[in-house]
Amino acid sequence: MDLGLTGKRFAVTGGTRGIGRAVVEGLLAEGARVAYCARTPESVSGAQAELGDGAVGTAVDVSDRAALTAWVNATAQDFGGLDGVVANVSALAIPESSDNWRSSFEVDMMGTVGLVDAALPLLEASGAGSIVTIASVSGREIDFAAGPYGAMKAAIIHYTQGLAFQLAGRGVRANTVSPGNTYFPGGVWPTIETEDPELFAQSLALNPTGRMATPREVANAVVFLSSAAASFITGTNLLVDGALTRGVQF
Repeated sequence: MDLGLTGKRFAVTGGTRGIGRAVVEGLLAEGARVAYCARTPESVSGAQAELGDGAVGTAVDVSDRAALTAWVNATAQDFGGLDGVVANVSALAIPESSDNWRSSFEVDMMGTVGLVDAALPLLEASGAGSIVTIASVSGREIDFAAGPYGAMKAAIIHYTQGLAFQLAGRGVRANTVSPGNTYFPGGVWPTIETEDPELFAQSLALNPTGRMATPREVANAVVFLSSAAASFITGTNLLVDGALTRGVQF
């Protein structure tokens, strides 16, 4: 299947590792031009050395609205426009605390809103703009991440489906991908595996596949929803969880 992504222009937040990195690689493999950001210059330079010249990395704190907007505008200027964005950054602030509520709101929620607000005029000008937000199965059901993380992921799903309805007549699609537990070096699950093996074993046992997702498996869904092959899909929340969740989606 030709996804129709050759020459398309994308901005991806949190693109140096895990799901975001796999999204950048997946878009590049389909012939897209990709700008990505992460919070620290060190993570960007490390990824840039591996990704090569096909992608452009920048250090951006997405909770800084002015910096995020400037990055989107600079990307559009360099690329001559923008056809899609992927809002992937998360503070991963799971335990209950005032600081975690604040950082989850500023990074997960407002980082997503800030990206969309900055990119929307450019996506409308594209004529076939795409917004993909990354939520989580924790936004759909109560699990160990209930609290700041789960609440903000649920809010992102609601926000994105609202965007889909509002923008459908303006040539911009908006969809969410909700991954299940995703295992990759440097991610949260290897840490849990080492520091809380009981929680790791319990979480692994919940999935009937007997394993966790890979970043590539989640990214494949993101790339598809970002493409012309998904031109009539908007307002969906696509679970990529190996049947982890039990609830029925209508």
